[in-house]
Amino acid sequence: MKRTAEASSSWLRGAAAAMVLTFDVDAESCVLAEGKHYAQHPGVLSHQAYGPRVGVPRILRMLADLDVRATFFVPGATADTWPDVVTSIVEAGHEVAHHSYSHRRLVDLAPDEEIADLERGLEALGRLGIKPAGHRSPLSSPSERTASLLAGYGFQYESTLMDDDRPYLLETDRGVLAELPPHWTLDDFAQYAYLPDPSIGQVVESPRKALEVWASELDAMRRYGCLFVLCCHPFLSGRPSRVEALRELISRALGHGDVAVLTAAEVAARVTADPLIDIRPHNSRRTAATNQLTEAS
Repeated sequence: MKRTAEASSSWLRGAAAAMVLTFDVDAESCVLAEGKHYAQHPGVLSHQAYGPRVGVPRILRMLADLDVRATFFVPGATADTWPDVVTSIVEAGHEVAHHSYSHRRLVDLAPDEEIADLERGLEALGRLGIKPAGHRSPLSSPSERTASLLAGYGFQYESTLMDDDRPYLLETDRGVLAELPPHWTLDDFAQYAYLPDPSIGQVVESPRKALEVWASELDAMRRYGCLFVLCCHPFLSGRPSRVEALRELISRALGHGDVAVLTAAEVAARVTADPLIDIRPHNSRRTAATNQLTEAS
């Protein structure tokens, strides 16, 4: 495969691309965030409990078979409700990162609510002996203060913003974070999310289609020197045929011989040490055109 000139960067350390396998262990938190009354819906709760009860153990076995490590983004509520499952992730050698406490959209929270939610999540993970290096905002909905808040609390990276397909450093008024950009193209919600009430999605695609989408993106990313951040949810991708599609995707990446399969923290460490990495001011997301539209309204 011929790589383009833009593909070279020291964080890749000679690889054509890097793959980060991430799993958001939302369990019940994402439906309870839609309304506390869902705590009285056994059917809805059983749909979500499939993730920690069946999906996580199955995914851990698959990752062990392939001898690769992944990053699991865990809400504090999941850590409190399913502590043994979260501990099993750590014991298997994988990274556990922060995914809020309650899985509420951070952009909808008041400043004191966002701080309280962040701290409660840290405390929940801390009770299991976990000090997370990274963070992902629920539903990819950070507030304008989230990145600065994370830097101030000593996080090394976030994996939330979607304005690139390579990692970069995000400079805030409280420190610097590595940003490891995800995208809906590489998210299993777009392929598998189906639940009538609350409506978290209305699709049930074939795992073959998901594999085609993800494998095609991986092949293209190898040409352009990108970071492939796959985001899966054990209550969705823990189903048998979907785990087998994941197994095939990872085996394909390993078979290429030029894809580095890393945890998110490992990529963040490389990015932070790369003297040529792109550094962007946090407020750069507000472009001149955005400011003009805001002022006009």
